[in-house]
Formats: sequence, C-alpha cells, structure tokens
Amino acid sequence: MEAAAESFPVSALCELFGVSRSGYYAFLKRKHNDRDLEAKALIQSVYDRYNGVYGYRQIQLFLLQDHNTWMNHKKVLRIMQLLGIRSQIRRKHRSNYASSTGERVAKNLLKQEFHASRPAEKWVTDITQYRVGDQWIYLSAIKDLFNNEIVSYKMSSRNDNELVLQTFKQAFKKQKNVTGLIVHSDQGFQYTSHAYHDMLPKVGAQISMSRRGNCYDNASMESFFSHLKTEGLYPYTIRNLDEAQRKIEEFIQFYNHHRPQRKLKKLSPVAYRKQLFA
Repeated sequence: MEAAAESFPVSALCELFGVSRSGYYAFLKRKHNDRDLEAKALIQSVYDRYNGVYGYRQIQLFLLQDHNTWMNHKKVLRIMQLLGIRSQIRRKHRSNYASSTGERVAKNLLKQEFHASRPAEKWVTDITQYRVGDQWIYLSAIKDLFNNEIVSYKMSSRNDNELVLQTFKQAFKKQKNVTGLIVHSDQGFQYTSHAYHDMLPKVGAQISMSRRGNCYDNASMESFFSHLKTEGLYPYTIRNLDEAQRKIEEFIQFYNHHRPQRKLKKLSPVAYRKQLFA
C-alpha cells in the first residue's frame, strides 16, 4: 500500500484495503521512527533460514558469516524478544554406560582438557541413537578437539563393535600419522572390547576413557550430539531411516563447513583449519 500511494490517492487505497487514514499514517510514523527495522528484517531472515533452532548468540555469528554484519549480542537478543522469537529448547541428554565386567578399561588421559593445539592431537568419540517409529539408527562419530571437526562417522541399524571399528578405519585413512594421538571415549562395550584395544595402539594412538557414570568427561562429544538432534533432527518430520540418515549427513556437512563457532574465531571447523594451515 505504501508503494501504491506514490501513484494513487491514499483515501482510495484505504477504502480498497479496508483501513483508516489515521491507521495508515500511524503505521508510517511507527515505521519511520523504528531504527531497528532493517535489523529486525535481517534477524528474522536468519532465524527463518535456520528453521528457528538458534538463539541470539548463534544468530549473531550467522549475521557475521552470512551477511558480513556485526551486531552486538545484546541487541540481537533485544530484537528477538521484540519479534517474539526464540531458540528451540534443547533436550537434555543422559549418558548410559553399558560396559561389562572383565573388559578392558583405560585411564582418563584427557581429564576434561578439551583444548588441542594441533589436528590429531586429541579426538573424542561416542555413539548416539535416533528412533524412527519402532526402528533405531546408530551413529558413531569422531571429533577432533583442535577445531571441533567431525573427522569420521558411520551409521548402522546395529549398535555393535564393527560400527566403531569401521569409523576408526575411515578416520585413519584420512589421517595417516596419529602417533601420540589421545582417543577419548566412555566405557561403552565397544570401547572396552579387545578389538578396539588392539587396533588403536597399532597405529600409535593412546586410549583414554571417562570415569564410570561421569558424562562431563566426554562433554565435547555430548555437545555435538545435542546440536545434531536439536538442530538437524528434532525440527523435522522424519518418516523412515533413509530420511534420518540423510538429515544426519546433511547436518554433519553443515556443521563442519558452514556452522560458525565462537571458540573458532567465529569460523566453521573446516574454515578454521584451512585458515591456520593454508
């Protein structure tokens, strides 16, 4: 209507659209006095683009990455409150340990020190599951603590030792030199198996394990799985395992190549690695 007012009488347009002249002019006044109009549109577009799953801090990073616009996080929060939008609440994850007596358990070498100074210095790994109807899909993943990149992952309808072994075989094809690498996991049965404990020392890697029942010892891996489910799975209606697998693969690609992280100087994991090792 505002654009049409340049060519047609306001009175005729008000009658056509069923609004009063006073209401129309009040709208124009509010619009012209709203200094945040452009910021509102930008924030709403970012929020909508990522399916409404992100809060103000992550939207601040997307504004910089996608639109080359830096906005104070307090302003982003204030505008989101004005727009009545907020992030989806993340579901809390509980860790279940399934180790059995008599299996091999290693010391905790990581000791919750989640910083790494170079690639392939510290990896964390775990398995998560996602249910579709009465079926389950299991995801085994390895994360490099240097840049939080998912260096390898495998999916299966079976939660067994082979799932973990194949994940590491794929990782070692990509990363040839892993001498001295610390690989940290929980005490799940796959990680206490003889096959796992035989495989890692052969390539020069060290095995580290969380203390029994202490999810904080592997908090970095738990954090990734939480992001995966909250951002990549829960917002969608997933009807079968093929769709679930596709969504998981899409999110891992997005997470590695596009999703900025404050810890990584507001870059994605791959961009951060390439910047330092170009």
